[in-house]
Amino acid sequence: MVSTRAPAAMTSRAEHRPLVSTLALAASSILLLFGILGFIPGITHNYGDLYFAGHTSTAKLFGLFQVSILLNAIHLLSGLIGLAMFRTAASARTFLIGVGIFYAALWIYGIAVNQASSANVIPVNTADNWLHFALAVGMIGSGLTSSRPTRDVTRQAA
Repeated sequence: MVSTRAPAAMTSRAEHRPLVSTLALAASSILLLFGILGFIPGITHNYGDLYFAGHTSTAKLFGLFQVSILLNAIHLLSGLIGLAMFRTAASARTFLIGVGIFYAALWIYGIAVNQASSANVIPVNTADNWLHFALAVGMIGSGLTSSRPTRDVTRQAA
């Protein structure tokens, strides 16, 4: 009989990674990418107007998302936290839900704050608000649904 299984040394870790860990790694990568791109002139329009914080930072990632050094750092830190936590299902779930809640709070902040006021320290605009909403829903939803135990439907009744 010929075995169709690959030798243990040839299987990748990704094959054995739980879905929740894969989703946490994907979210981390996206957050890191946004954080890095926010510091690249050309990709970030009005790069000369990139300030540490405040609504006067008129730099915009892709000409759409208002960014500051602080907001870019938040995305980078969130991504690094995810890289540290994606390896186990429990910590990946904690990352997705916890950081998802943080982005939900950031979305609420963006809706509540007057975008032209000095209280807008992060800063955020309408595009940022929709992005933060999507991140919150996607991350929290992924953390809640992808880590549920599954039933083994291949078992036959005795």
